[in-house]
Amino acid sequence: MLAQPATALRWPRLLLTGAAGGLGRELRPRLRRYCDVLRLSDIAVLEPAGEGEEVVQLDLADADGVRSLLTGVDAVVHLGGVSTEQPWAAILGANIVGAYNLYEAARRQGVRRIVFASSNHVMGFWRQDEVVDAQSLPRPDGLYGLSKAFGEDLARLYWDKHGIETVALRIGSSFPEPRDRRMLKTWLSYDDLERLVVASLSAPVVGWSVVYGISDNSAAFYDNRLARHLGYRPRDSADVFRDRIEARQPVLDPNDPATIYQGGAFVRTGPIE
Repeated sequence: MLAQPATALRWPRLLLTGAAGGLGRELRPRLRRYCDVLRLSDIAVLEPAGEGEEVVQLDLADADGVRSLLTGVDAVVHLGGVSTEQPWAAILGANIVGAYNLYEAARRQGVRRIVFASSNHVMGFWRQDEVVDAQSLPRPDGLYGLSKAFGEDLARLYWDKHGIETVALRIGSSFPEPRDRRMLKTWLSYDDLERLVVASLSAPVVGWSVVYGISDNSAAFYDNRLARHLGYRPRDSADVFRDRIEARQPVLDPNDPATIYQGGAFVRTGPIE
């Protein structure tokens, strides 16, 4: 079910990168309601363009292609890139070079706001008995988390130097429902994801902002008090799933790194070759 539109604002043309991924496919019909034209891109094959859509198959490592992709765009929702722990070469091309190409293209094409899909894995080596906020130091749990920390720093450079605003969404676990006890603290419903993205696009001034992408869960690793200026108000909660998940996972191993650290199983992942 789609959330009710959270704003009367409308954009002439929005760009959604990573539109073939799980969250991209979910956001595609939702963002279409907020713009006259939704431009969609991915390295993978996309469903054909519908009414009010433009589809571009593109590798973000192609600098000229990315510059063309941002022509005539009012704002970008950037989900493109690798979203799991992968060998360094894959992460380098998609998440490092690709992110640079996107921001440089935004500078050249006059795009003034980007909603950047960062990740909770930027903070993965904080402990689960700690609460972090937007000013807590990054502690990535792998190369993927490291690449997202780079993306946040890149975004801050382009804000400080070129005035391109970014909201970095440290997305927790966005699925139809939480899958385990950790996700009771990190879950983000699809409706709240929509609310978060629209708030990030429509807030009058964001500069360089970090917000944790979570629903209104009673327990959380993340404190969003420093992102209140965005106007994001989640309406869903993982609590409705709590009894079922705790019955399925009654005991956790306290010595398991996935239990100790916020990044969960990502902290166990060794080098991938």
